[in-house]
Amino acid sequence: MRLRTLALAATLVPLAACSTVVETVKGPALAPVGYPAALVPQHQVVLPAVPAQPASANSLWRSGARAFFIDQRANKIGDILTVNIDIDDSAKTINSTTSTRTSGATLGTPHLLGLESSIGRLLPPGTPAIDPSTLIETGSKSSSTGNGAVNRAEKISLTIAAVVSAVLPNGNLVIQGTQEVRTNYEVRQLTIAGIVRPEDISSANTIRHTQIAEARISYGGRGDISRVQKTPAGQSLVERFSPF
Repeated sequence: MRLRTLALAATLVPLAACSTVVETVKGPALAPVGYPAALVPQHQVVLPAVPAQPASANSLWRSGARAFFIDQRANKIGDILTVNIDIDDSAKTINSTTSTRTSGATLGTPHLLGLESSIGRLLPPGTPAIDPSTLIETGSKSSSTGNGAVNRAEKISLTIAAVVSAVLPNGNLVIQGTQEVRTNYEVRQLTIAGIVRPEDISSANTIRHTQIAEARISYGGRGDISRVQKTPAGQSLVERFSPF
């Protein structure tokens, strides 16, 4: 059993190292959307286009057209809704720890089977006289001080259109959206995924990011500027695995 456990551990170590190397080179990846993750499709579902039907006789509306009094909010696969992302978070934490410890001990042997006066004979010549009452004395003192501080602030204000990719059994909607903007040789990419309640979608077919469960929001870029700002892969590997 022990050999089997060691063999399994030896098999998993290269996999863990490979995962760490990939994360170092490509950056951290977002976790998959849960609740439950098995219901989230791996690929975006695109519905086939429905051909327009001509209006019937003596009617201003074609068959199946949306009327004024029909709920226009997203409620089925393929529908689009707008997500307003307005993140303004800040956190500040300060920790301070101080500890001091002092200890001492004194050991004397006034009486040791009548041999207390003969202890000095066991020491080298020239050793000062020994007082049996203070034969051994020890002392120690230790102190430690630690300080830590975290000061973080994040502010993001964006808007993105997402598509309903799945409808859960309880009626909640799984949404996914990607937006890319290219300026010269730099591409900015915004992605969002999560689960929303139909009741939280406003009459304007919009929803706030704080109303998205299992929200996964990513804002980044790729191109010349991002490549220059990114730490080289070799340097990242050295810094991550260096024991010093």
